[in-house]
Amino acid sequence: MIGVSENFPKKIHRFERYETTVATKKIQKKLVQILEKINRKTFSFEEITHPTIPNCKIIFETGLAEEKTFNYIDEVEKIRFLKALKKETFNLLDFFISIRYYRIQEKKSTPLNFDYYLIRIIFDKKTIEAKVFHERGPRYISPEDLITFIINDLNKNSTKKVIKSKMKII
Repeated sequence: MIGVSENFPKKIHRFERYETTVATKKIQKKLVQILEKINRKTFSFEEITHPTIPNCKIIFETGLAEEKTFNYIDEVEKIRFLKALKKETFNLLDFFISIRYYRIQEKKSTPLNFDYYLIRIIFDKKTIEAKVFHERGPRYISPEDLITFIINDLNKNSTKKVIKSKMKII
């Protein structure tokens, strides 16, 4: 089934819950569009979080789950997902995110260890839950910073705030 991983880990490293008044389909569409847009785009550390490595660039690679695998989110996969979304709204979506780090010194780019994350986003009528599992890597970007980056991008350039606020978890 598109969007769902059969092997999503039980153990998670970060859990966030947010409020929303926007329709789930609209959020899901925008989320996949954002993840397709950031694929292979170069970011500076400062665009994502507080830098833990000076003079470093970051490149994301994202995938959408489909049973036991993840499909790279390119234009073709995005269109495929949007067609499926027209037929049904998903209760949850699973994503794989690889974060590649490169230190820049004297115009030379040196690769560093990568981070690998699995993210499960669960949709309810008025809430969105994000569960993050850090599979491996140095955690130069924390699970919290990764989710915050995605949520901020969801809200950016929207006429209506998609994600209103983080809910306190007791």
